[in-house]
Amino acid sequence: MSDPGAVLVINSGSSSLKFGLYVEQDGQEVVRFKGSASHIGEEQGRLVVKDGEGKQVRAVDVRHPSQEDALREAVRHLRELGGEQPQAIGHRVVHGGPHLRQHQALTPEVMKALEAATHFAPLHIPAALGLIRATERQCPDVPQFVCFDTAFHATLPEAASTFPLPRSVRDQGVQRYGFHGLSYESIVARLAPQVPARTVVAHLGNGASLVALERGRSVDTSMGFTPTGGIPSGTRTGDLDPGVLLFLMRTGGMDADALEALVNKDSGLRGLSEGTSDMQALTRAAEAGSAAASLAVDVFTRGIAKTVGAYAAVLGGLDLLVFTGGIGENSARVRQDVCSRLGHLGIRLDAQRNEASAELVTADGSPCPVRVLPSDEEVQLARHTRRLLRG
Repeated sequence: MSDPGAVLVINSGSSSLKFGLYVEQDGQEVVRFKGSASHIGEEQGRLVVKDGEGKQVRAVDVRHPSQEDALREAVRHLRELGGEQPQAIGHRVVHGGPHLRQHQALTPEVMKALEAATHFAPLHIPAALGLIRATERQCPDVPQFVCFDTAFHATLPEAASTFPLPRSVRDQGVQRYGFHGLSYESIVARLAPQVPARTVVAHLGNGASLVALERGRSVDTSMGFTPTGGIPSGTRTGDLDPGVLLFLMRTGGMDADALEALVNKDSGLRGLSEGTSDMQALTRAAEAGSAAASLAVDVFTRGIAKTVGAYAAVLGGLDLLVFTGGIGENSARVRQDVCSRLGHLGIRLDAQRNEASAELVTADGSPCPVRVLPSDEEVQLARHTRRLLRG
C-alpha cells in the first residue's frame, strides 16, 4: 500500500458493484486492479478481481446482502492483493438533480443537495447515498468525489432539454437530463482527437440510450427526466404515452408505487418477452420460433433505428454510428437488425465483420462507418477524480 497516487473508483448498479484501482503513468490512468461484485442482495453472489493485464487474480462465491457488504469485500481483497492505498475515491452517481450538474468534491453541502434531489431518481440516489456513507465509514480519511452521469449532457441546447410543459412545472426542475454520460465520455475519449462532426452513439445494455454528438458534445439524447425514458431497456418501458398511466390509474387503481414498479421493473424486454431481459436468451428464443421473443427484439431494434434516424436529422447527417454497452458490443443480431433499417444513411454492414464483433463492422466503402467500441466508465471516473483532487 505504498503509492499515494492511487485512485479508487466505485460504480454501483442495482444489483452489482464495479470497482477499479488506478495509478497515473505518463499522464494516463492505468488500472492496477479492476473487479465486480454481482448478484448483490441475492442468495448467491460472486466477486471477481482482475489485474492490469486482465488476468483473473481472485474469484470467490460470497453472498453480499448489501452494497456496503460488497464494498467491504472489494476493499479487503484489494488490500490482500497488494493494491495501493487510495489517495482519493470517486463515485459514479446517476442523477444529481437540477443543482448538481458538474463533477465535484463531496462535501456536507453536496450531500444535502443529493438528499434533497432524491425524488428526481428514487431508485438511484438513495442507493448512491448509502454507498457514499459506507465508503466514508470504511475509508474515513480519504477524500471522496462524485461524478454525475447527467454532467455530460449539460451541453444540451434549450430546445433539446425542454419538455413541452408549463413554466410552473419546468421551474421545478422537470427537464431532459440524459444519462450514461460517463460511458459516452469514454467513447469520445477513444475517438479523440479525430472525433467526427456528426456522431450517434448507442449505449445498449440492461439500460439503453442513444446520444447525438456534435463534435463530441451532447446535443440530444434519448433518456429524459429519468432513465425510464427513451428507447425500451431491459425492464423499463422507454417513452410511453402518458395517457397509458392515467388509464391505469383510473381503471386499475394503480398508485405511484405500482406504476413505478411497472415502468421500471416489469416492462421493456422482460415485459415484452414475458420472462427475460437477457438479449442472448431472447435471440436464441426468437431463432427457435418464440413470437414473444421476436417481438421484444423487433420493438427494441426498431426503437434504436428510429432514434438514429431522428438524430441524423438533428445533426444534418451522420458521419459515424457507434455501438457500445453489453448488448451493443456483443449482439450481432441487434446490430444487424438496426443497421438493416439505416441503408438510406449510407450504412452497409459486412456480415462477417459484424458476426465477429469487429471494431469496424461496415463494408469497405460504406459512406457511414459503424464501429463497435467498449465504453469504460471506470477510467473516466479515475480521470475526473484525479483532476478534481489536484484542483
